[in-house]
Amino acid sequence: MFRAILLNKNDDGSTRAELTQLDDAQLPAEGDVTVAVEYSTINYKDGLAITGKSPVVRKWPMVPGIDGAGKVIASSNTNWKAGDHFLLNGWGVGEGHMGCLAERAKLKGDWLIPMPHGMTSRTAMAIGTAGYTAMLCAMALAENGVKPEHGEVLVTGASGGVGSVAVAILAARGYRVVASTGKTAEADYLKSLGATDVMDRADLSAPGKPLQKERWAGVVDSVGSHTLANAVAQVRYGGTVAACGLAQGMDFPASVAPFILRGVKLIGVDSVMAPIDRRVAAWSNLASEIKPDTLEKITQQISLADALAWAPKILAGEVRGRLVVDVKA
Repeated sequence: MFRAILLNKNDDGSTRAELTQLDDAQLPAEGDVTVAVEYSTINYKDGLAITGKSPVVRKWPMVPGIDGAGKVIASSNTNWKAGDHFLLNGWGVGEGHMGCLAERAKLKGDWLIPMPHGMTSRTAMAIGTAGYTAMLCAMALAENGVKPEHGEVLVTGASGGVGSVAVAILAARGYRVVASTGKTAEADYLKSLGATDVMDRADLSAPGKPLQKERWAGVVDSVGSHTLANAVAQVRYGGTVAACGLAQGMDFPASVAPFILRGVKLIGVDSVMAPIDRRVAAWSNLASEIKPDTLEKITQQISLADALAWAPKILAGEVRGRLVVDVKA
């Protein structure tokens, strides 16, 4: 038997989440690697799954947890053997396949990557999908020619998980980072991560003109809606926007003007189905670029039981940085 958070659908369609005991027979049959999960996380999508605020769960019952790290127990996949240390992000885990907010999981070996050299399970989950997504965004900016000397880079939703890591990564790479947040009290925190300036999200979150004064060489946006539209409208000629989230909304009330008059590039960044080579490159960068003291500023550790109470808080924007879950606690 092992502990797990289990989601079930009530008769009225609402979600019931509880910490319970499961056994191996309840793990999904389609997995070919059984793992002991040491650490997981609570991401925005996990918050949606646990609270039922959005229909992200596609199969019931479900163990949430889109991230996991730990050690292989048993494997019929030739790429993995007992004792190997693994890292998992995405692939629909926690939505259509039982996830990692549990002491044990059964996963497809093709979804896993080896733990990067020098990284622990806790460190990997302190970064998690949020930090991995932030690195994919930073890579997208660099690959599309955005250099530190080109000017300021904007990070929206900066006090959240993706935003916090994005600020730290971009600042360490030499960019002048402006952090947009609804929590102006977090200005000192964001500057400690490397932000050169902090702005109120209200400056971007209302409807704006389709073409505005040029400011940003690049943007990492995890918010969407009017925030993304305004950010695009303010990007300098030839700049790039990496879009990876929808905290404000899925809509994009924008104009084609920035794209055809300024050559702005809007790059969609997907972390869920990204190919293995892209994942390995991102995690290799994270292992070498994220400093332990930076992670400690960003991270709060909670227990598996605590995850139920923290899920609605992450949706309400009450979480700063990252939540790492010690599934053994």
